[in-house]
Amino acid sequence: MSSSRDFTIEHALYGLALALGLGIRLLQLGRLPLSDFEAGWALQALDLAQGTGRQVGANPAYVHLTAILFYLLPASNFLARLWPALAGTSLILLPFFWRDRLGRLPALLLAFGLALDPGLTALARLAGGPMLALAALLWAGTFWRHRRPAAAGICAGAALLSGPAAWFGISSLALAAGLGWAGPRPGAGEAEQARGPGRFDWGAARAAALWGLGTILLLGTLGLLSPLGVSGVFGALLDFLRGWGTTPQVLPHYLLIALPAYAPLALIFGLAGIGRAVLERDRDRIGLGLWALAVLLLALVYPGRQTADLMWMLAPLWALAAAELSRHFDFGLHNRWGAAGTVTLTFALLTSTWFYLTNAVSVNLPGELGQARLLILLVLLLVLALALVLVAYGWSLALSRLGLVWGGGVFLLLLTIAALTDAAGLRQPRTAELWTPAPRIAQADLLLETIEELSAWNARDPRGLPVTAAGVESPALRWLLRDHSLAFMAAPPVNQAPPLLITAEMQPSLMTAYRGQDFVWRQTPDWANARPADWLRWYLFRQISLRSENIILWARSDLLFESLPAAP
Repeated sequence: MSSSRDFTIEHALYGLALALGLGIRLLQLGRLPLSDFEAGWALQALDLAQGTGRQVGANPAYVHLTAILFYLLPASNFLARLWPALAGTSLILLPFFWRDRLGRLPALLLAFGLALDPGLTALARLAGGPMLALAALLWAGTFWRHRRPAAAGICAGAALLSGPAAWFGISSLALAAGLGWAGPRPGAGEAEQARGPGRFDWGAARAAALWGLGTILLLGTLGLLSPLGVSGVFGALLDFLRGWGTTPQVLPHYLLIALPAYAPLALIFGLAGIGRAVLERDRDRIGLGLWALAVLLLALVYPGRQTADLMWMLAPLWALAAAELSRHFDFGLHNRWGAAGTVTLTFALLTSTWFYLTNAVSVNLPGELGQARLLILLVLLLVLALALVLVAYGWSLALSRLGLVWGGGVFLLLLTIAALTDAAGLRQPRTAELWTPAPRIAQADLLLETIEELSAWNARDPRGLPVTAAGVESPALRWLLRDHSLAFMAAPPVNQAPPLLITAEMQPSLMTAYRGQDFVWRQTPDWANARPADWLRWYLFRQISLRSENIILWARSDLLFESLPAAP
């Protein structure tokens, strides 16, 4: 992994991409409440840090690393999501170590693509998510290529400790290799290129295996403080295998919708890059295309699929898109005013088309106004096509191509950035997203504020009153009230009157002794019942029908202001 020690503009641009990606991933990282999915992992880490828990699931890498943070610092949403955020940020540096194969400009474009990708950003801001598996496995391959078996083994061991997502990634690589083997046989020169500079280094493989085993033993047991964690390697494999026998919760068309919704720039230019690679018989880029195809095929047939499985195809897709975009930096070969005008015209017409589409969908689409706006939309697209034909006829086909690529590329980049703010949870009001596991937690902050106000008023301590949850099982609730005295019961107590009680539904027997306030706790996007018009509206506005689940906070009547004696 040797590189020049001289600091260059290229290094500065990589630094800019890294700073941009890190800032996006850390911005308001702890603002949104942890979902049940996230809280389940965070609670394992918290219990381990407090010495009260022994359970470690199929993601011991996250649980153990986060337990170290919780041991050193007070547990928080930010710390619960910190390791995935840092792992996701590290991906931005990967292209720097592949620039000899990708090319310097494509590698730099890839770094910015990984920094701004909405899906990768959403998963990097997810506690206990699969980002650790993706980053560790990609870094393992990078270190192995650069003949660093120790570092490769450490990363491979960490990947195997990062949950079933690692086994999905390994399976996708195996399927891609199978697709490549079943393809056309290369010629003599191509076969020599495919074999590489030398034979397989079994000595390096043994060293990597030993380092990987050591990582599994050390990180998987947290230095022998959590010996059961090492079983997470087998637990992750079993979870992945069980996924083949589960009932699908995520339908295949969700994945096909997610790609153009979140990565339009990578998808369009990546497909163009695949086509060019096939025409030019470029084995490196064909291999990237086969990997992306393998991920998509595996995700579509795997019953336990999640939208997050598509993360494995984003890196190769962005690499293909970067390679294709790098071919269109030939501005100096054309008339500057003509190029600027063509790019501006293309961008302006595409932007106008988008606005007319959103306006048409916002009104009654089958109505006369909606149809009129759709007609204007079609006219704008025809005007764009005619303008590009005239540019090709009057100046050159290359100038027309340049205007289409950069005008369309800037437009798609803006769509990607807009999707980025949605997927990262930075937009207000909060939008419905495919990348994050459902259901999401809605009014957690309001519930916590109400409990702490009642406690502060009656016990002079925001955490002074004990809370009892009856008939409510939610890891997110346990996490939210982690600093309070919290007890869970199957049903409301009969012979007791706890100060604060949380139930899932109305309890008439409590209404004489308690006063209640309902809160929206869980919200689940109704993807299953969405019609094509609903999907189009979601694509444009990220809005879809939500199914809500409420909980009720009951406060004993003597704790409320109205029960205080009147002033003399």
